[in-house]
Amino acid sequence: MGDTGLKTATQIAAGSIAVGVAVLALKAAAWWLTGSAALYSDALETVVNVAASIIALYALHIANQPADRDHPFGHAKAEFLAAAVEGALIVAAAASILRSAWFAWHHPHRLETPFLGIGLNMVATAANAGWAQLLLRVSRRARSPALAADARHLLADVATSCGIAVGVVLVVVTGKLWLDPAVAALTAVYVLWSGVRLIKTSVGGLMDEALDDGTLADIQAVIGEFGGGALEAHDLRTRQAGQTTFLEFHLVVPGDMRVAAAHEICDRIEAAFRERMSHLVVNIHVEPEHKAKHSGVVRI
Repeated sequence: MGDTGLKTATQIAAGSIAVGVAVLALKAAAWWLTGSAALYSDALETVVNVAASIIALYALHIANQPADRDHPFGHAKAEFLAAAVEGALIVAAAASILRSAWFAWHHPHRLETPFLGIGLNMVATAANAGWAQLLLRVSRRARSPALAADARHLLADVATSCGIAVGVVLVVVTGKLWLDPAVAALTAVYVLWSGVRLIKTSVGGLMDEALDDGTLADIQAVIGEFGGGALEAHDLRTRQAGQTTFLEFHLVVPGDMRVAAAHEICDRIEAAFRERMSHLVVNIHVEPEHKAKHSGVVRI
């Protein structure tokens, strides 16, 4: 990530904390005014949002530290770790929501000033929706897993908030008090699912999961287009670390090719990757033609 991208991502992460605190105040007021278990669940999820934003800001600070003696490949995986921690917090919030719903189910009560509470909740939801869209745009430009995780969580929060508002309205209209804890429980299930999914994605990054098939196809196309003079490329390996993608492969050249000529092919391929995929770090191992594999390779 360049200096400008880092500055923007850091500013956005800091802004997320401020927005999260404001939204939390609104949702906490909505819960306090109504006593609704469903609105409590929404407020509790926002507590996780604030904590996640703080974690994302710290992760960006760590991830963008330059490589050093102890971390020669840099610190980019701090963002995946932050996203995994956020997922764990979401799971914990889901457990707390289920607990609240259980008590509300056994001790139902009428909601106080429900429409005022819903109004405050919807103002908070609108703020979350707008901020989530901004986070998504910045996360794509900055290739930031931490900001992307924050954005996905906010979007999930928007969806649950809308469902909760509908549920609270139904409680008031029908007078069926059991709907309040039922909506809270359904919210908890959705929150739990989003937390588990986020943990799974983060673990994939920490475990050096390969790139998707579409990106791999693009990489192979570049090698095929700019590897003229070589015979084939094989043993392509990729991994993602924060904003950086690492690629390594073996490039087979004619046995009588001079080192300088083989190096020129590598330079040409690397230059093409810098132009088309600037986030890519490439490591090419040159081999003579008797090392060719002929199957499962990139033909040049």
